[in-house]
Amino acid sequence: MGLNNLKPAKGANRNRKRVGRGPGSGMGKTATRGEKGQKSRSGHRFREGFEGGQMPLHRRVPKRGFGNARFRKEFAYVNLGSLERFEAGTIVTPELLKQKGLIKKLLAGVKVLGKGTLTKALTVQAHRFSAQAQEKIAGLGGKAEVITS
Repeated sequence: MGLNNLKPAKGANRNRKRVGRGPGSGMGKTATRGEKGQKSRSGHRFREGFEGGQMPLHRRVPKRGFGNARFRKEFAYVNLGSLERFEAGTIVTPELLKQKGLIKKLLAGVKVLGKGTLTKALTVQAHRFSAQAQEKIAGLGGKAEVITS
């Protein structure tokens, strides 16, 4: 028994359904789309929540209350494990993280999370730190400096 002898189980592989191809397929002419109408046309796609012209549910239901989505702050997240690439004693700033490609955008700021292991003492400057990240950085003799802006 070798890799060159392996075959799928009998009946496991089936031919692809080829619609609108000749008399043998049994799916010629309208190609299983039925007659006329929007669904039979090429490029058909109803938008999400479309109910055939009826006022969609998400517009029928009254909107009440306060939503915080407009005021939410999105942070760029960095795990401690990815800071291992820096030399011991380096001052790690958000600009340096962006320059090294660890974050794409600064957004509302940078938050350092405690996932991964760090073995060097670093001075990390960020807008927020998780409790675990702060603990690990301080435990190695480094500093977790909070940027206020």
